[in-house]
Amino acid sequence: MNPAFRLSIAIPVHNEESVLPELLRRARAVLAHVPGGPHEIIFVDDGSTDRTFPILEEATSQDPRILAISLSRNFGHQAALTAALDHVTGDAAVVMDGDLQDVPEVILQFVARYEQGYDVVYAQRIRRKEPWILRLCYFIFYRLMASLSDIRLPLDSGDFGLMSRRVIEQVRLMPEHHRYLRGMRSWVGFRQTGIPVERAERHSGKSKYSLLRLLKLATDGIFAFSIVPIRAAALAGAFVMLLSLLYVVYALYAKIFQHVSPQGFTGLLVALTFLSGIVLFFLGVIGEYVGRIYEETKGRPQYIVGRVAGRTIAGIRDKASEVSAGGRTRGQ
Repeated sequence: MNPAFRLSIAIPVHNEESVLPELLRRARAVLAHVPGGPHEIIFVDDGSTDRTFPILEEATSQDPRILAISLSRNFGHQAALTAALDHVTGDAAVVMDGDLQDVPEVILQFVARYEQGYDVVYAQRIRRKEPWILRLCYFIFYRLMASLSDIRLPLDSGDFGLMSRRVIEQVRLMPEHHRYLRGMRSWVGFRQTGIPVERAERHSGKSKYSLLRLLKLATDGIFAFSIVPIRAAALAGAFVMLLSLLYVVYALYAKIFQHVSPQGFTGLLVALTFLSGIVLFFLGVIGEYVGRIYEETKGRPQYIVGRVAGRTIAGIRDKASEVSAGGRTRGQ
């Protein structure tokens, strides 16, 4: 290990005042065992309405390794992750959630793999503690996503993982508004490996990912890394045309050779309803892609920094002031 190696831990938080004391204790304990330094912990408060940021402000006054950034409002989990990665300064950065389901002690295993030359080390979740229906949904989604994606996406891997500085720099250059970090780091390439990690129970409080937000994250991943849904529209259209052609052949045969004409109001109604549903469904799919293009063309910033607490790191306060004054577009 390079004696000058510096590690950053990037943690987005939202209304986690009950978790922060234990999270801070365990994160500091882990950094004490990482060679090199000085290391840092970057907290991004994603518009919390409780005492999350005051607790972080107090922590920054006690530990110079901690930097706390408060966004002007709730921009969402992936935007908060983006803000954290924009402000890390270490040779490598670990991204983790702030609810302690991502076990901080695993960071030492990430660093060990980093020492072996890997640029990305991600956690592959095993033995999750969520309800069985949610575990089933996760199981199906990751495999569906892997089969639809244009790139290789590891199964059962979330955002928890380590990225080297060159991977972080490439992720920073990606301008998309609807972000799916675990897919973006896979797209970058370089040497990547996974570590099986048991998914812990949430320390306290409630999950901030509702069913709707989980669905949005899933669609962000699918539409950002696959055009299979659009291709499926063409395939569905071709299949319906084939069925129609076969029905025409049957109708001609019945008329010419059997001297009868196919009848049935119910069949006609079912066919019209089915075709209308197919058209509307794929109009929605195409509209989703068009809507995302529209979002990208507006060029709005991913987030706006409201306040910064902690030590001054080169460029951070200037960057925060710049973003607070008017925001910036990703990739600029």
